[in-house]
Amino acid sequence: MRERGFSIARIPGFGVVAALTFFLLYLPIVTLVVFSFNEAASLSRWGGFSLHWYETAFRNAQVRDVAWRSLWLATVAAGLATTLATMAALATTRTSRFKGQTMIYALINQPLMVPEIVTGVALLIVFAAIRVQTGYYGMGYLVLAHTAFCIPFAYLPIRARLETMDLTLERAAADLYASPWQVFRTVTLPLLLPGIVAGFMLAFVISLDTVVITEFVKAAGQDTLPTWMLGQLRRQVTPELNAIATVFLMLSVLAVTVFFILSRRRP
Repeated sequence: MRERGFSIARIPGFGVVAALTFFLLYLPIVTLVVFSFNEAASLSRWGGFSLHWYETAFRNAQVRDVAWRSLWLATVAAGLATTLATMAALATTRTSRFKGQTMIYALINQPLMVPEIVTGVALLIVFAAIRVQTGYYGMGYLVLAHTAFCIPFAYLPIRARLETMDLTLERAAADLYASPWQVFRTVTLPLLLPGIVAGFMLAFVISLDTVVITEFVKAAGQDTLPTWMLGQLRRQVTPELNAIATVFLMLSVLAVTVFFILSRRRP
C-alpha cells in the first residue's frame, strides 16, 4: 500500500483555522468597502447606497493634491528603483562568481531585513544634515528615500526572471558577433521585460503605500495620500476616508495583480 505524503490540510481543524484566518483578515477590508458606499455619515449604521462620499472626496482639492503627489512620487521612485535594480540584477547574475557577491546581495536586500522605522530614522538624520548644509527642502529627499526603499522589491522579480532565462539565445547572438549592448537590447531586454514591469509595479505599490519612511523624511506641505489620511484619522473618521481608502485599495490590488501575472509568465 502506497503511503501518502504529509499534508497540512489533513490536520484536524485545519479548514476551520484557515477559514477563521481569512474571515478575520478580510472582514475589516470588506467593511471598509461597504461603508464607503454608505449614504449616512455614520461608520456603523447603514443609511442606504450612495456615491456621495466618492463625489465629496473627488471635489476635495486637498485630496486631489496629495493624490497626485503620491502618484508622481511613486512613479518616479519606482522608475529609478527599477532601473537601478535591473542593473544590479544583471551585475549579480550575468557575471561569474566573485568574492563578496553574497554580501552585495544582502546589501541590496537590506531594506527588507531592517525594520522600516530604523530606515526612516537613519534617513531623517542624514537628510537633516544635508538640509542644514544646503538649505534645500524639496521633494528630492522623498524621491531618494522611496527609491532606496523600493530597490529590493524591484530587484527580486527581475533577478528571478534572469535566473530562469535560457542563456542559449544570448550565447547564440554573441556567437554571431553581436556586441554586448546588441545582445542586451535585442535578446536579453525583451525576454526580461515582464520581470522589469513586474518589478516596477511592485515598487510602485510599495512606494504608494509607504507611511513610515514618508513621515520621517517629508517637509511641511509634502504630505502624500497615506500620510494625509493618517493625519485626518487623528481628527475625525468619516466615510470620505473610506471612499479614498477603497480607491487606494483597488489601485494597489490592480498593480499587485499585474505583478503576479507577469511574474508567472515563463521566458
